[in-house]
Amino acid sequence: MFFNLRVSTKTTVFHLLSQLSDTMAPHGQVNPNQTVVTTIAFLFCILISINIACATTYTVGDSSGWNFNVRDWPTGKTFTAGDTLVFKYNPLVHNVVKVDIEGYNNCEVPQGAKVFTSGNDSIAVSVGHNYFICGFPGHCNMGLKIDINGATKAN
Repeated sequence: MFFNLRVSTKTTVFHLLSQLSDTMAPHGQVNPNQTVVTTIAFLFCILISINIACATTYTVGDSSGWNFNVRDWPTGKTFTAGDTLVFKYNPLVHNVVKVDIEGYNNCEVPQGAKVFTSGNDSIAVSVGHNYFICGFPGHCNMGLKIDINGATKAN
């Protein structure tokens, strides 16, 4: 079964359901199968809306990327568990290391720490503090580190 629907980001659930109803039952006839399809479409739209509303993607450092003096970049931003941090950098001169508070404060890469080296790393924010440093010698001490505090998702 095909539907002639035009969906955009501004399409409301009500408008979508109205289009579905007009397409499927143009003369006021109600078919149980049509009701099931409409209900599934409605639930699908709700799930997509919730996912879009709850997850945000941030490019660390904005247009400058993961680079020196990025330490204050999180200031004024609100992060939620499930958000994505995208670290863009030249992998020949930087990397990203997920560390604990000691690694962050001392600018040291602990044994067994997760090291990212692609130059375009996407990392999900978890609840609580998420500490990241550059593991190249001296880079963390020159400000190439961030502390992202991930809030719990609102229900």
